[in-house]
Amino acid sequence: MLYDKARIYVQAGAGGAGAVSFRREAHVPRGGPDGGDGGRGGDVLLLCAASLRDLRALSGRTRFVAAAGGGGAGGGRHGADGAALVIRVPPGTLVRGADGDLEGRELDLVREGQRALLARGGAGGRGNRRFAAATRQAPRFAERGLAGERGWATLQLQLLADIGLVGLPNAGKSSLLARLTDARPKVGSYPFTTREPNLGVIERDHRQLVIADIPGLIEGASQGAGLGDQFLAHIERTRLLVHVLDLAPELFGAAPQGATLAGDPPPALAENFETIERELAAYDPRLSTLPRIVVLSKSDLVGAGRVAAAKRQLQQLAGGEVPLLVVSSATGAHIEELAQALFAAYERLEREGHEQSADGAQSDGAELPEHALLRPEGAPEVLVRTLGGRRFALCGPFAERLAERFDLSSPEARSYVEGRLKRLGALAALRAHGYQAGDQIWLGEFELSLAEGRRGSALRGSSR
Repeated sequence: MLYDKARIYVQAGAGGAGAVSFRREAHVPRGGPDGGDGGRGGDVLLLCAASLRDLRALSGRTRFVAAAGGGGAGGGRHGADGAALVIRVPPGTLVRGADGDLEGRELDLVREGQRALLARGGAGGRGNRRFAAATRQAPRFAERGLAGERGWATLQLQLLADIGLVGLPNAGKSSLLARLTDARPKVGSYPFTTREPNLGVIERDHRQLVIADIPGLIEGASQGAGLGDQFLAHIERTRLLVHVLDLAPELFGAAPQGATLAGDPPPALAENFETIERELAAYDPRLSTLPRIVVLSKSDLVGAGRVAAAKRQLQQLAGGEVPLLVVSSATGAHIEELAQALFAAYERLEREGHEQSADGAQSDGAELPEHALLRPEGAPEVLVRTLGGRRFALCGPFAERLAERFDLSSPEARSYVEGRLKRLGALAALRAHGYQAGDQIWLGEFELSLAEGRRGSALRGSSR
């Protein structure tokens, strides 16, 4: 069974708390604060490992938690950083954040050794020596560490194949893959023989191409019918499609009787072609634009008249520029001709891609920037929410971060936070919402005093 999907919950490590400590030595009065900083929480990383073939390792485990950072200590000793948690995934894994801090995050791992940050560890808190100043020589507060990022993420394996074989069940895709490559997929005379994608490698003149045999599609596959749309994801990375059609669809699921079928092809041949093309376009419009080769299989079961009529019919449907070949996997007829056509078509795609890149057009592989450009975020902004009854709440990322960083039950910590908010324009933001002297101001569960012209406010000390 191919494990090509997984859903995991990840939680990066929390940062360690800063220490509140004072230097204590004999004959050294007023030694001052010496609390060290907390360590940073561990990150959750993804590592692309070529030794893995699917997401089987994640099938029995859904929760991944990185180590927390160590707390600071006296004597200026800093806490240790938490160890990163590394999750190994196979090449071709697409990761999307589903909720929480990971929502909207998307990572694509395709190269051996490629690393990607999925969840960032929380920053460690500063010790009390960081808050010493001329007007605050013995601070009795420190910062708490921040929580690490957390949330659910979905992982989808998309096979790294150059060519995708598509078609209805029992069209002959598995037999064709076995003829073209050394792969030995399950082959049977009944529909849905292939229950999971198979990969094979075709080699000619020291060149290799990877071919993916996708389980048979039926009408409505893009909406989950049959074996569902989960297998269509495996051809999203391919650059060339081979649309395999059965020349004898009336033998669907039945063993041939020995005599060849004559006459014009049945209407089901054209219907089958249009069904697959329609489902590809419905799943992803890009798939309908991919170059393709149409292959009419099982030519050993039909007469020459049907082959000629089928070629004329399909050429009109697919267009004159689409290559069309007739093969037999049972006898090997025209298999080598198909192999040469595959290499020729792929080499043409590569040549066109190089020409576009030389002309300055966007190439298929996204180029990574040589240098990262970092821009300042700008001054933090304090937001205000009206609670009614002459009560106001300070909110926004910066205010909420302050409430998370400090223990506001400590008068000294609360005084420091009030000073930070006043310097960042909290009073102006409050006045814009109708604030007047004497009104209540809340940050989280604690009431603050931001009276103008006061240094180190007289705290009310109440909480909700």
